[in-house]
Amino acid sequence: MDVWLAFKDLCLARPLPVLTTCILVLILATLYLLRVCRRTQRTTRIRGPQGTSLIFGLAKTVVDSNITNELYEPWAKEYGPVYKIPHALGKSRLMLWDQKAISHFYARDTSLYHHTPFNKIILPIAIGRGVMGADGESHKRQRKNINPTFNAAAVRSLSSIFQDVAHKAVIAWDAEIESNKGDDCAVIDVQQWMNHISLDSAGIGILSHDFGALDGNGSDVEHVLNAFSASVDPSHSLFILGQTFPSIMKLPWPRTKFSQKLHLTVGQICQEMLSRRRKEKETGGIDERDKSCLGLLLKAEESGETVGLTQREVLDEARILLLGAFETTAVSLTWAFIELGRNPDIQTKLRDECLGFGSTPSYDDLTNKLPYLNAVVNEVLRLHSPVVEVPRAVTEDDVIPLSEPLYTADGKVTDHICIAKGTEVVIPLAALNRSVSMWGPDAKDVQTFPMAQRGRRHAWGWRYSAWLSSSDDLRQRRADVPGEAVCVDPVQGKQLRKGIGPNSFYLGVIAF
Repeated sequence: MDVWLAFKDLCLARPLPVLTTCILVLILATLYLLRVCRRTQRTTRIRGPQGTSLIFGLAKTVVDSNITNELYEPWAKEYGPVYKIPHALGKSRLMLWDQKAISHFYARDTSLYHHTPFNKIILPIAIGRGVMGADGESHKRQRKNINPTFNAAAVRSLSSIFQDVAHKAVIAWDAEIESNKGDDCAVIDVQQWMNHISLDSAGIGILSHDFGALDGNGSDVEHVLNAFSASVDPSHSLFILGQTFPSIMKLPWPRTKFSQKLHLTVGQICQEMLSRRRKEKETGGIDERDKSCLGLLLKAEESGETVGLTQREVLDEARILLLGAFETTAVSLTWAFIELGRNPDIQTKLRDECLGFGSTPSYDDLTNKLPYLNAVVNEVLRLHSPVVEVPRAVTEDDVIPLSEPLYTADGKVTDHICIAKGTEVVIPLAALNRSVSMWGPDAKDVQTFPMAQRGRRHAWGWRYSAWLSSSDDLRQRRADVPGEAVCVDPVQGKQLRKGIGPNSFYLGVIAF
């Protein structure tokens, strides 16, 4: 990169003779080819499918595929647990389908494996420069400061908030059912209702602010979120080229404009709430033992920039917590209700378990005494992972161990692979969660068995969805609690049946 910058400065300084320019270009091209050659020599020759396009490789095939598992798993069987996929303009992506390799990746995520150049541009536009977009020591410091928002006390308070909001939704559903006299049922758009529940819960739990979505109070955030969901994505070709030339994603595409508007709107609300809390703290209006999300972020701000968070980072973390709590919760809850509507037997069994704990089970009940509810939530996360894949670029040469032998393109057998600095590595989360080799022949069906009964090998699936390592079991268990809290009240007295539309459901009252 320094050589290219030096060449640019030399050209801008004064016009160069044609012969000199040609010689310089030849030298630079030779240096580039030598660098590529050295990288190739340091990298294990990995097999993989052939590209269908000289320009796009297999990138358009993968993007156009609705079910990437139908492509990724057969390729893993044919080429081995690690294989490469040709990408745009001669680049390639390394796919990891090996558990030992994935564990190695997770253990070094954000330290050795950083965000790709594409994500480094997209993430700040969409969610700001908080922990989700940080790498290295910055990520380590920010994560340490926001971890208290996921401890037992914080999740305990969040679960009660989700229960209250869910109960409010049930009351609204009762009113709709009553308005349909003689039917004892009503048709609901489950996605719309789950969006309302998630937005109100996230607003109260993260910002101590009620958006009033369930009351029909249309907020700016809700309008922007709806517009963002309905906005037109750039073409597949543009998106793929953006991964090779990330700067083009800064252009004012419709999706980029909505991302910037969402970023600004949510940022303004977070800033207002933070300013209010700072004033309350200065006047002694907030207990020093305050464990709310905003209280914990402000406490981190007081620790100073070296060990705590800056004001900019506090705002970004609040924005990320709000958007993350809304988006992932809304999507997962929508799929949970869809799966319950599709599977009446599972719905009945879940209802029978929940009836013994009332409409508001305690935090301890949710974490320890409702195993079938936990299994249902885990299966929803497995089948409908909020994150499809995790791309990273390795910042230094690395050696990745494998749990099973791999045949290289040279015909050799190895138990590890060497990758060079700059290699893009991808973990296909959604495809792994539906893998027949990992989950058995019924991998695509709802399997409501506790993960412990399926053996340690199968226990990895739901960790993939949450982007966790084996040491994060307890944190993942806490992360499940708010979603479980929402499911308990509606499932006890209501019966879901699939309607005609994609998100349409018949909601009926159950007589006991």
